[in-house]
Amino acid sequence: MATSAVAANTNTNLSLSPDARQRLRKRETTVQGHYNDGGGNRGHCTFGIGILVHRGPCTAEELQRPLAATQIEASFDVAVRDAERAVRRNVTNQALTQGQFDALVSYTCNTGATGASSVFRRVDSGDLQGAAEVISRNVNSRQDGRMVRMRGLVLRREEESAPFRATR
Repeated sequence: MATSAVAANTNTNLSLSPDARQRLRKRETTVQGHYNDGGGNRGHCTFGIGILVHRGPCTAEELQRPLAATQIEASFDVAVRDAERAVRRNVTNQALTQGQFDALVSYTCNTGATGASSVFRRVDSGDLQGAAEVISRNVNSRQDGRMVRMRGLVLRREEESAPFRATR
């Protein structure tokens, strides 16, 4: 029975396209160490190519810790593979186009699988317009106890939501 359920999921053979991988890689600035994604002492501790270390600002020790380029690229590769698996695992009833899969992987790389769960549910149930709306609205980040609009996310969310709007 499990074999037939897996065979029915047409998304199991999808992976991030080379073009989408390149866009995702270019979108994230490479920092050879830890930084706070909100700038200064705001936001969340991140490193390399937008890899979340933990919520809240980096410690002084983390900010001093250098990272090798190979560590950063390896972490990016892991983040992409994790996001691909999350999309395949959570979207099983709706056949995705390559553009939709790429958009969901990009979104999941940024929000994590838990952060993308409401989008996964909408896409899996066929509510593609609803998924596009949720993606588009997710442009804020909690910083210093309040929600702040992150300008850098606005264009990214437009790109990630577009494949779901185009189906209407």
